[in-house]
Amino acid sequence: MDIKIKVLHPDAIIPAYQTSGAAGFDLCAIENIIIPAHKSALIKTGLSMELESGYELQIRPRSGLALKHQITVLNSPGTIDWDYRGEIMIILINHSDKDFEVKKGDRIAQGIVAKVEIANFQLVEALNDSKRGEKGFGSSGVSTKE
Repeated sequence: MDIKIKVLHPDAIIPAYQTSGAAGFDLCAIENIIIPAHKSALIKTGLSMELESGYELQIRPRSGLALKHQITVLNSPGTIDWDYRGEIMIILINHSDKDFEVKKGDRIAQGIVAKVEIANFQLVEALNDSKRGEKGFGSSGVSTKE
């Protein structure tokens, strides 16, 4: 699939897959910013993209940032709809007790292109029965911490 990319800032870095087997490509910051402990920040990438109709760009955390620094994507996964043409920005949250510095050029998130199915909603009076029925949170399995 070809994705059109528009560079909005001279420091923007064109996304790249780091290995031939990678599902996600890296998205990089174009600014230096401090994310205070237990706070979030909106990080600019300096890029906009044109996806094909019927696809989305999912924004996901980078596992290394999550493990080493407790930095993750707040609305994970974030969704960039196919018809959005504005700048791609990433909401990062710092779950640690220390401020975290994002530097210009840092890989801050990964993007994954995914097909989207559009649902047709049908108004009905009743739904078919299932084994689970209306049982909610925690009802689908036995907890090992009881």
